[in-house]
Amino acid sequence: MTNFLLPLIRFADRSYGLRNARTGRLLAQSVIPAFDSDARRTGLLGRDSFEKGSAMVIAPSNAIHTFFMRFAIDVVFVRRNGVVVKVRRNVQPERAVVSFRAYAVIELPAGTLAVDDARVGDVLTMVAAAENLVEASPLQKVG
Repeated sequence: MTNFLLPLIRFADRSYGLRNARTGRLLAQSVIPAFDSDARRTGLLGRDSFEKGSAMVIAPSNAIHTFFMRFAIDVVFVRRNGVVVKVRRNVQPERAVVSFRAYAVIELPAGTLAVDDARVGDVLTMVAAAENLVEASPLQKVG
């Protein structure tokens, strides 16, 4: 099973975006990795906002909380291969969300998933920053 985070892990000095393979749409133009213990524990805590077009990928993890956060977020839980196993939109502060089947949690600005109708079974992929500039047409097959 291929780890969809491999490009981000192997080439940490490069910029990546996050694409939904089914829709061809970019969920984020900028991915923030949270792979070490400190980064996973801190997450988005202490921030006043979350910039549109950003995503934080927390791995390995199958649960997040929004205690002490100042804003709502959209959350996608994925398996190691990028397959979506759970989607939660507009998770308000002071909440917890879990998906026991997940390998990673992707946090996005609230409202992101209203534009990209990400759903269980979709496959998310990392794309190099240069590929972020080319947005797939809604009618174009990606895959």
